[in-house]
Amino acid sequence: MEMKKRINLELRNRAPEKVTELVLDNCRSSNGEIEGLNDSFKELEFLSMANVELTSLAKLPTLSKLRKLELSDNIISGGLEVLAERCPNLTYLNLSGNKIKDLGTVEALQNLKNLKSLDLFNCEITNLEDYRDSIFELLQQITYLDGFDQEDNEAPDSEDDDDEEGDEDDDDEDEDEAGPPGEYEEEDDEDDGGSDLGEGEEEEEVGLSYLMKEEIQDEDDDDDYVEEGGDEEEEEGTEHAEGIRGEKRKRDPEDEGEEEDD
Repeated sequence: MEMKKRINLELRNRAPEKVTELVLDNCRSSNGEIEGLNDSFKELEFLSMANVELTSLAKLPTLSKLRKLELSDNIISGGLEVLAERCPNLTYLNLSGNKIKDLGTVEALQNLKNLKSLDLFNCEITNLEDYRDSIFELLQQITYLDGFDQEDNEAPDSEDDDDEEGDEDDDDEDEDEAGPPGEYEEEDDEDDGGSDLGEGEEEEEVGLSYLMKEEIQDEDDDDDYVEEGGDEEEEEGTEHAEGIRGEKRKRDPEDEGEEEDD
């Protein structure tokens, strides 16, 4: 697909001034030059034109808000001064896999005052002796060259940085929801107490309860004893009365006989 058609497809009826990111990788440029881009893309911050057979940046429009520019795997060998004129606020530039051979070509990037990261990987210039030291000395504004700083520390991934910031925000929210540390622990301790009595008072209360229980049991035993004794006395009284009545019944006929004899 040609670059111009690809741009129209990427727009999808959007106005160019509303576009902040544009990816045109692997499409065909017109005669090795940029085609279809113009100054109306004034809000563009990220532009990628990897492997589009570019040989020149002469037709690059003015993109004053552009921060990141991907130009890897093209056929660019010079003309980099256009970048400082048209994209003065670049912070990231990827020129890996192009035809850049000498320091003189890279020297044009000195006017990109905000440039922090430059990638020249797989360019012939990387074969120069003291390549890295020379580039860092030539472009003192950059921090990372081919993904590493002067102490060979790897450049952070911007996406990872965003994730870490997001995680920190989530942690802060969790802490806010949880409240100050120790708040709930104190409430739990108060609930666990159950009573305001001390250990000694609790033991005394238990002892009193035990004594009261023994007294109640003793009273119940006494009542049982009295009831049983009463029953026995009542039974003895009943037997005695029955015995007397029996004697009277035995004696009555005799008494009657004696009375008759008299």
